[in-house]
Amino acid sequence: MNRYKSLQQFLNPHFKEDEYQLAAITGDASFRRYFRVNTGDQSYIVMDSDPDKLDNTPYIELNKVFSQHGFKLPKILQADEKQGFFLLSDLGNTHLADLLGDEDRTLHYKHLIKLSAQWAQIPPAQYMKVFDGEFLQFELSIFRDWLVDNFIGEQLSADEQKMWQQACELLINNALEQPIVTVHRDFHSRNIMRTGQQWAIIDYQDAVQGPVCYDLVSLLRDCYFKLPEQELDYLLHYAYDEFSEQQLLQDTSFTMFKRWFDLTGVQRHLKAAGIFCRLKLRDGKSGYLNNVLPTLTYISNVSKEYPELTALGQWIEQIIIPQTKQRLTKESK
Repeated sequence: MNRYKSLQQFLNPHFKEDEYQLAAITGDASFRRYFRVNTGDQSYIVMDSDPDKLDNTPYIELNKVFSQHGFKLPKILQADEKQGFFLLSDLGNTHLADLLGDEDRTLHYKHLIKLSAQWAQIPPAQYMKVFDGEFLQFELSIFRDWLVDNFIGEQLSADEQKMWQQACELLINNALEQPIVTVHRDFHSRNIMRTGQQWAIIDYQDAVQGPVCYDLVSLLRDCYFKLPEQELDYLLHYAYDEFSEQQLLQDTSFTMFKRWFDLTGVQRHLKAAGIFCRLKLRDGKSGYLNNVLPTLTYISNVSKEYPELTALGQWIEQIIIPQTKQRLTKESK
Protein backbone atom coordinates (compact mmCIF):
# COMPACT_ATOMS: atom_id res chain seq x y z
CA MET A 1 0.00 0.00 0.00
CA ASN A 2 1.42 3.41 -0.92
CA ARG A 3 1.87 6.11 1.71
CA TYR A 4 -0.94 8.27 0.39
CA LYS A 5 -3.47 5.49 0.97
CA SER A 6 -2.00 4.83 4.40
CA LEU A 7 -2.29 8.53 5.18
CA GLN A 8 -5.97 8.47 4.23
CA GLN A 9 -6.49 5.48 6.52
CA PHE A 10 -4.78 7.46 9.33
CA LEU A 11 -7.31 10.26 8.81
CA ASN A 12 -10.40 8.09 8.55
CA PRO A 13 -11.01 7.65 12.32
CA HIS A 14 -10.90 11.45 12.75
CA PHE A 15 -12.91 12.62 9.71
CA LYS A 16 -15.74 11.12 7.70
CA GLU A 17 -14.27 10.06 4.37
CA ASP A 18 -16.73 12.02 2.25
CA GLU A 19 -16.57 15.16 4.42
CA TYR A 20 -12.99 16.31 3.97
CA GLN A 21 -10.71 17.36 1.12
CA LEU A 22 -6.98 16.79 1.03
CA ALA A 23 -4.71 19.25 -0.80
CA ALA A 24 -0.94 18.96 -1.13
CA ILE A 25 1.22 21.83 0.16
CA THR A 26 4.46 22.24 -1.75
CA GLY A 27 7.81 23.76 -0.87
CA ASP A 28 9.47 21.72 1.87
CA ALA A 29 13.12 20.89 1.24
CA SER A 30 13.10 17.77 3.45
CA PHE A 31 11.64 14.30 2.92
CA ARG A 32 8.50 15.42 4.73
CA ARG A 33 5.28 16.06 2.82
CA TYR A 34 2.40 18.23 3.99
CA PHE A 35 -1.30 18.30 3.12
CA ARG A 36 -4.10 20.61 4.18
CA VAL A 37 -7.26 18.88 5.39
CA ASN A 38 -10.40 20.95 4.79
CA THR A 39 -13.58 19.84 6.50
CA GLY A 40 -16.53 22.21 6.72
CA ASP A 41 -15.23 25.48 8.13
CA GLN A 42 -12.24 23.80 9.81
CA SER A 43 -8.79 23.09 8.41
CA TYR A 44 -5.82 21.08 9.63
CA ILE A 45 -2.39 20.08 8.41
CA VAL A 46 -1.33 16.47 8.04
CA MET A 47 2.38 15.71 7.90
CA ASP A 48 3.78 12.61 6.21
CA SER A 49 7.22 11.97 7.71
CA ASP A 50 8.40 8.47 6.79
CA PRO A 51 10.25 7.01 9.83
CA ASP A 52 12.43 4.97 7.44
CA LYS A 53 13.88 8.28 6.20
CA LEU A 54 13.58 10.59 9.22
CA ASP A 55 13.73 10.32 12.99
CA ASN A 56 10.50 11.93 14.18
CA THR A 57 11.35 11.86 17.89
CA PRO A 58 13.00 15.35 17.92
CA TYR A 59 9.94 16.79 16.16
CA ILE A 60 7.65 15.42 18.88
CA GLU A 61 9.83 16.09 21.92
CA LEU A 62 11.06 19.56 20.94
CA ASN A 63 7.47 20.56 20.18
CA LYS A 64 6.80 20.06 23.90
CA VAL A 65 9.94 21.98 24.93
CA PHE A 66 9.33 25.08 22.81
CA SER A 67 5.58 25.13 23.49
CA GLN A 68 6.21 24.97 27.24
CA HIS A 69 8.40 28.06 26.90
CA GLY A 70 5.54 30.01 25.34
CA PHE A 71 6.36 29.79 21.63
CA LYS A 72 3.60 29.23 19.12
CA LEU A 73 4.22 26.05 17.12
CA PRO A 74 1.93 23.67 15.25
CA LYS A 75 0.04 21.60 17.83
CA ILE A 76 0.32 17.84 17.39
CA LEU A 77 -3.34 16.78 17.60
CA GLN A 78 -2.99 13.12 16.58
CA ALA A 79 0.02 10.99 15.73
CA ASP A 80 0.85 7.57 14.35
CA GLU A 81 4.56 7.49 15.16
CA LYS A 82 5.05 4.00 13.74
CA GLN A 83 3.90 5.10 10.29
CA GLY A 84 5.04 8.69 10.58
CA PHE A 85 1.70 10.50 10.18
CA PHE A 86 0.85 13.59 12.23
CA LEU A 87 -2.31 15.68 12.36
CA LEU A 88 -1.37 19.27 13.19
CA SER A 89 -3.14 22.54 13.85
CA ASP A 90 -3.28 24.82 10.81
CA LEU A 91 -1.31 28.04 11.25
CA GLY A 92 -2.60 29.48 7.97
CA ASN A 93 -0.81 30.54 4.79
CA THR A 94 1.08 33.70 5.73
CA HIS A 95 4.84 33.39 6.12
CA LEU A 96 7.28 36.19 6.85
CA ALA A 97 8.32 35.74 3.21
CA ASP A 98 4.86 37.00 2.19
CA LEU A 99 5.25 40.18 4.27
CA LEU A 100 8.66 41.37 3.07
CA GLY A 101 7.11 44.00 0.79
CA ASP A 102 5.26 45.50 3.77
CA GLU A 103 5.90 49.04 4.98
CA ASP A 104 6.11 47.38 8.41
CA ARG A 105 8.96 45.07 7.36
CA THR A 106 11.56 46.63 9.66
CA LEU A 107 9.11 46.41 12.56
CA HIS A 108 8.50 42.73 11.76
CA TYR A 109 12.24 42.09 11.89
CA LYS A 110 12.61 43.93 15.21
CA HIS A 111 9.87 41.76 16.75
CA LEU A 112 11.57 38.64 15.40
CA ILE A 113 14.99 39.68 16.71
CA LYS A 114 13.40 39.92 20.18
CA LEU A 115 11.78 36.52 19.62
CA SER A 116 15.09 34.97 18.58
CA ALA A 117 16.74 36.37 21.73
CA GLN A 118 14.03 34.68 23.81
CA TRP A 119 14.45 31.43 21.86
CA ALA A 120 18.21 31.57 22.48
CA GLN A 121 17.64 31.53 26.25
CA ILE A 122 15.71 28.24 26.31
CA PRO A 123 17.77 25.77 28.39
CA PRO A 124 19.47 22.90 26.55
CA ALA A 125 17.18 19.92 26.08
CA GLN A 126 17.45 16.33 24.94
CA TYR A 127 17.66 15.94 21.14
CA MET A 128 19.46 19.28 20.74
CA LYS A 129 22.87 18.38 19.32
CA VAL A 130 25.88 20.53 20.11
CA PHE A 131 27.24 22.56 17.21
CA ASP A 132 30.85 21.50 17.85
CA GLY A 133 33.88 21.58 15.55
CA GLU A 134 33.09 18.19 14.01
CA PHE A 135 29.50 19.25 13.26
CA LEU A 136 30.68 22.54 11.68
CA GLN A 137 33.28 20.71 9.58
CA PHE A 138 30.57 18.37 8.32
CA GLU A 139 28.36 21.32 7.34
CA LEU A 140 31.23 22.91 5.40
CA SER A 141 31.92 19.59 3.67
CA ILE A 142 28.44 19.76 2.11
CA PHE A 143 29.66 22.67 -0.04
CA ARG A 144 32.80 20.84 -1.10
CA ASP A 145 31.08 17.50 -1.75
CA TRP A 146 27.89 18.62 -3.45
CA LEU A 147 28.64 21.92 -5.20
CA VAL A 148 32.37 21.73 -5.96
CA ASP A 149 32.86 17.99 -6.52
CA ASN A 150 29.47 16.93 -7.86
CA PHE A 151 27.67 19.96 -9.31
CA ILE A 152 30.53 21.66 -11.18
CA GLY A 153 33.13 18.86 -11.03
CA GLU A 154 35.98 21.14 -9.98
CA GLN A 155 39.26 19.56 -8.86
CA LEU A 156 41.15 21.60 -6.27
CA SER A 157 44.86 22.27 -6.68
CA ALA A 158 47.22 21.81 -3.72
CA ASP A 159 47.11 25.57 -3.06
CA GLU A 160 43.30 25.59 -3.21
CA GLN A 161 43.15 22.63 -0.83
CA LYS A 162 45.30 24.57 1.63
CA MET A 163 43.20 27.72 1.20
CA TRP A 164 39.97 25.75 1.78
CA GLN A 165 41.38 24.07 4.89
CA GLN A 166 42.50 27.42 6.36
CA ALA A 167 39.14 29.05 5.59
CA CYS A 168 37.27 26.18 7.26
CA GLU A 169 39.47 26.45 10.34
CA LEU A 170 38.83 30.21 10.57
CA LEU A 171 35.05 29.81 10.20
CA ILE A 172 34.88 26.97 12.72
CA ASN A 173 36.91 28.91 15.29
CA ASN A 174 34.67 31.95 14.74
CA ALA A 175 31.59 29.87 15.59
CA LEU A 176 33.17 28.19 18.60
CA GLU A 177 34.33 31.44 20.23
CA GLN A 178 30.76 32.79 20.42
CA PRO A 179 28.42 32.31 23.39
CA ILE A 180 26.54 29.03 22.98
CA VAL A 181 22.74 29.32 23.01
CA THR A 182 19.67 27.45 21.77
CA VAL A 183 19.58 27.83 17.98
CA HIS A 184 16.60 27.08 15.72
CA ARG A 185 19.05 26.60 12.81
CA ASP A 186 16.69 27.65 10.01
CA PHE A 187 15.16 30.83 11.41
CA HIS A 188 14.33 32.35 8.03
CA SER A 189 11.36 33.86 6.21
CA ARG A 190 9.83 30.56 5.08
CA ASN A 191 9.86 29.04 8.58
CA ILE A 192 8.29 31.98 10.41
CA MET A 193 4.53 32.42 10.10
CA ARG A 194 2.04 35.13 11.00
CA THR A 195 -1.08 33.66 12.50
CA GLY A 196 -3.61 36.03 14.04
CA GLN A 197 -1.51 38.63 15.82
CA GLN A 198 1.28 36.17 16.66
CA TRP A 199 4.50 34.91 15.14
CA ALA A 200 4.65 31.14 14.90
CA ILE A 201 7.72 28.98 14.30
CA ILE A 202 7.83 25.84 12.16
CA ASP A 203 10.58 23.39 11.12
CA TYR A 204 12.12 23.52 14.60
CA GLN A 205 13.15 19.86 14.88
CA ASP A 206 16.82 20.47 14.00
CA ALA A 207 17.38 22.88 16.90
CA VAL A 208 20.88 22.73 18.36
CA GLN A 209 23.14 24.32 20.94
CA GLY A 210 25.19 26.69 18.82
CA PRO A 211 26.67 30.16 18.20
CA VAL A 212 24.68 33.20 19.29
CA CYS A 213 24.76 34.81 15.82
CA TYR A 214 23.52 31.78 13.88
CA ASP A 215 19.76 32.42 13.94
CA LEU A 216 20.36 36.13 13.38
CA VAL A 217 22.23 35.26 10.18
CA SER A 218 19.35 33.00 9.11
CA LEU A 219 16.94 35.89 9.65
CA LEU A 220 18.86 38.91 8.33
CA ARG A 221 21.00 37.20 5.68
CA ASP A 222 18.14 35.07 4.39
CA CYS A 223 19.10 32.98 1.34
CA TYR A 224 15.68 33.80 -0.13
CA PHE A 225 15.61 37.57 0.43
CA LYS A 226 18.27 40.29 0.43
CA LEU A 227 17.80 43.16 2.83
CA PRO A 228 19.11 46.56 1.67
CA GLU A 229 22.48 47.22 3.34
CA GLN A 230 21.25 50.30 5.23
CA GLU A 231 18.32 48.38 6.73
CA LEU A 232 20.54 45.42 7.52
CA ASP A 233 23.02 47.69 9.34
CA TYR A 234 20.22 49.28 11.37
CA LEU A 235 18.81 45.86 12.34
CA LEU A 236 22.24 44.51 13.22
CA HIS A 237 22.77 47.41 15.65
CA TYR A 238 19.27 46.79 17.03
CA ALA A 239 20.11 43.10 17.51
CA TYR A 240 23.38 43.97 19.25
CA ASP A 241 21.52 46.18 21.72
CA GLU A 242 18.77 43.58 22.25
CA PHE A 243 21.21 40.67 22.72
CA SER A 244 23.27 42.76 25.14
CA GLU A 245 20.17 43.71 27.13
CA GLN A 246 19.09 40.05 27.26
CA GLN A 247 22.60 39.19 28.53
CA LEU A 248 23.37 36.96 25.58
CA LEU A 249 26.58 38.96 25.08
CA GLN A 250 29.19 39.71 27.73
CA ASP A 251 31.88 42.36 27.15
CA THR A 252 31.48 42.10 23.39
CA SER A 253 32.05 45.14 21.17
CA PHE A 254 29.83 45.79 18.18
CA THR A 255 32.86 45.27 15.92
CA MET A 256 33.38 41.77 17.32
CA PHE A 257 29.64 41.04 17.11
CA LYS A 258 29.59 42.06 13.45
CA ARG A 259 32.60 39.89 12.72
CA TRP A 260 30.89 36.93 14.39
CA PHE A 261 27.77 37.66 12.34
CA ASP A 262 29.58 38.04 9.01
CA LEU A 263 31.77 34.96 9.34
CA THR A 264 28.89 32.86 10.64
CA GLY A 265 27.05 33.99 7.51
CA VAL A 266 29.88 32.78 5.28
CA GLN A 267 29.85 29.37 6.99
CA ARG A 268 26.07 29.08 6.77
CA HIS A 269 25.92 30.19 3.14
CA LEU A 270 28.63 27.75 2.07
CA LYS A 271 26.50 24.99 3.61
CA ALA A 272 23.31 26.36 2.02
CA ALA A 273 24.84 26.55 -1.48
CA GLY A 274 25.89 22.92 -1.11
CA ILE A 275 22.45 21.89 0.10
CA PHE A 276 20.73 23.60 -2.85
CA CYS A 277 22.90 21.50 -5.19
CA ARG A 278 22.29 18.35 -3.13
CA LEU A 279 18.54 18.90 -3.37
CA LYS A 280 18.90 18.86 -7.15
CA LEU A 281 21.40 16.01 -7.52
CA ARG A 282 20.23 13.65 -4.78
CA ASP A 283 16.57 14.49 -4.34
CA GLY A 284 15.58 15.69 -7.83
CA LYS A 285 14.39 19.07 -6.49
CA SER A 286 15.55 21.80 -8.87
CA GLY A 287 13.47 24.63 -7.38
CA TYR A 288 16.33 25.76 -5.14
CA LEU A 289 18.94 26.23 -7.88
CA ASN A 290 17.89 29.88 -8.36
CA ASN A 291 19.25 30.57 -4.88
CA VAL A 292 22.77 29.24 -5.55
CA LEU A 293 24.29 32.28 -7.28
CA PRO A 294 22.94 34.91 -4.82
CA THR A 295 24.29 32.76 -1.99
CA LEU A 296 27.74 32.49 -3.61
CA THR A 297 27.74 36.24 -4.30
CA TYR A 298 27.09 36.90 -0.62
CA ILE A 299 30.09 34.75 0.33
CA SER A 300 32.30 36.58 -2.17
CA ASN A 301 31.17 40.05 -1.05
CA VAL A 302 31.60 39.44 2.68
CA SER A 303 34.97 37.74 2.18
CA LYS A 304 36.32 40.98 0.65
CA GLU A 305 35.80 42.73 4.00
CA TYR A 306 38.12 40.34 5.88
CA PRO A 307 41.76 39.92 4.78
CA GLU A 308 41.83 36.36 6.19
CA LEU A 309 39.10 35.41 3.68
CA THR A 310 40.48 37.21 0.62
CA ALA A 311 41.72 33.99 -0.99
CA LEU A 312 38.38 32.23 -0.39
CA GLY A 313 36.46 35.18 -1.84
CA GLN A 314 38.64 35.32 -4.95
CA TRP A 315 38.28 31.57 -5.49
CA ILE A 316 34.50 31.82 -5.19
CA GLU A 317 34.34 34.86 -7.49
CA GLN A 318 36.83 33.80 -10.16
CA ILE A 319 36.31 30.03 -10.33
CA ILE A 320 33.24 28.76 -8.50
CA ILE A 321 30.70 31.39 -9.65
CA PRO A 322 31.62 31.22 -13.40
CA GLN A 323 31.54 27.41 -13.41
CA THR A 324 28.28 27.38 -11.48
CA LYS A 325 26.79 29.78 -14.05
CA GLN A 326 27.83 27.39 -16.82
CA ARG A 327 26.24 24.42 -15.08
CA LEU A 328 23.04 26.36 -14.35
CA THR A 329 22.83 27.37 -18.03
CA LYS A 330 23.00 23.69 -19.00
CA GLU A 331 20.33 22.85 -16.41
CA SER A 332 17.97 25.45 -17.87
CA LYS A 333 18.14 24.03 -21.42
